[in-house]
Amino acid sequence: MQKQVNLKLTPEHFFDSLILKKNIASACACSINNITGFAINKKSLDARQKQPWFNIQLTAYINENLPTQLFAKYTFPKPLKNSNVVIIGAGPAGLFAAIECLLQGLTPIIIERGKNVKDRRRDLATLNKAGIINPESNYCFGEGGAGTYSDGKLYTRSKKRGDVHKVLELLVQFGAPQNILYEAHPHIGTNKLPQIIEAMRLCILNHGGQIYFNQKLDDFEINNNLITSVTTHTGKQIYAKYFILATGHSASDVFLLLHKKNIAIEAKPFALGVRIEHPQQIIDAAQYRCANKNPLLPPAAYSWVKQINGNGVFSFCMCPGGIIAPASTQQNKLVVNGWSPSKRNNPFANSGIVVTVNQSHWQHLVPQHGALAALIFQEQVEEKAYQQGGGLFKAPASRMVDFCNNKVSTTLPTCSYNPGVVAANFNNVLPPFIYNSLQQAFIAVSKTMPGYFTNEAIVVATESRTSSPVKIPRNKDNFQHITITNLYPCAEGAGYAGGIVSAAIDGINIATHIKQTYFY
Repeated sequence: MQKQVNLKLTPEHFFDSLILKKNIASACACSINNITGFAINKKSLDARQKQPWFNIQLTAYINENLPTQLFAKYTFPKPLKNSNVVIIGAGPAGLFAAIECLLQGLTPIIIERGKNVKDRRRDLATLNKAGIINPESNYCFGEGGAGTYSDGKLYTRSKKRGDVHKVLELLVQFGAPQNILYEAHPHIGTNKLPQIIEAMRLCILNHGGQIYFNQKLDDFEINNNLITSVTTHTGKQIYAKYFILATGHSASDVFLLLHKKNIAIEAKPFALGVRIEHPQQIIDAAQYRCANKNPLLPPAAYSWVKQINGNGVFSFCMCPGGIIAPASTQQNKLVVNGWSPSKRNNPFANSGIVVTVNQSHWQHLVPQHGALAALIFQEQVEEKAYQQGGGLFKAPASRMVDFCNNKVSTTLPTCSYNPGVVAANFNNVLPPFIYNSLQQAFIAVSKTMPGYFTNEAIVVATESRTSSPVKIPRNKDNFQHITITNLYPCAEGAGYAGGIVSAAIDGINIATHIKQTYFY
């Protein structure tokens, strides 16, 4: 017999297997000896009170063996003939589109500008240690895209867009820990993601798909509003009937190519700001309301939103026990991001804190740049940040209180950002409306989060790739571009997703649509 059980347990009771089993037996009104196993369905942490609780939903097995397979196992049919689908980009959207193509009996052909996940590591090391960037292989470009080396957070609000659980089950099938299936805020960790990405690649290749690395999209051939082929920078030309464009939010050259080819694009709102890093102990103390965190509790996270003078200011991609990384894709433009390992056991907590940028802010650039105006605005700030850092991807920085007092810090605290930080005047880095909004927001947050407003925290610029500054418009019902009917703009780079899971869902939805529409 199986029974659904809801439990509210202290950390000590949850992590004590005997006490946990006694609680399950009590909820099932049976002897502990009758509990033959259980499977957790949902788990969340409630730390709103001084005593934190785990809320657990599980299935108890009473005098019945626990199934050997608790999640779906996906199998791949033999691909149909003449079913090629070209996928441009091997990030989360591209990889999951390819996996779904295989599940639907289609043959995915991926072209990726960057290197495979193993070779990418060398370029990241060179960027971090020497300040030298490979514009085709970095934290954003390469196998797995920006998701591979930027944390692996899997929480999404896009549950109405598709099957979130399918994405998580596939990740588990390719090597992710099973707890991502039930954690309220699942997270894999940058140290574990590369092996999962490699497993996805092997699956694609072993089931008839093709992947070409070091092949940057260079051109489209278009006839009668249909793409007939794509050409890479090496001259490689690939013909197909269907093309999924999943190049990510940092591929500015793709936006330029679309604009040049008169393929419709639009400037869109995005967000821009800074990374702020605190000692993890400060965040733990504020969130758990105690001087010393219970070792059974995870490193604390936070999330907040403020409205300042009509501008939205919010935390983004918060990384407990994390590291700030150089996420630039071009020389002379500085971008930072954050990531955490699976254990989140580094001494600092960092988060993007960003301000909404809308048309009123880039309107002055429209006469000259048209649909690229928001992109140009973004790049201008990134260029200023690079200049103020002094080169080699050193980042302009300030202590938090100094930042809010328009003061250049005389010293800076230890920071996890490997290329290094330089004390800077942020009036020379950020547009006034962004700088002022951040200053006021930090002070406002300090009223509800004790210890947050401190000179032990460091502000690092610039966090500018929260989402794409360009939208590639598509039809709502069939995912097709509004004029190029066999082009499928996909996920973050097209303006339709944000994060690993939502990007994966978008890729899956498009691949499913292509199969159901053209190969029924």
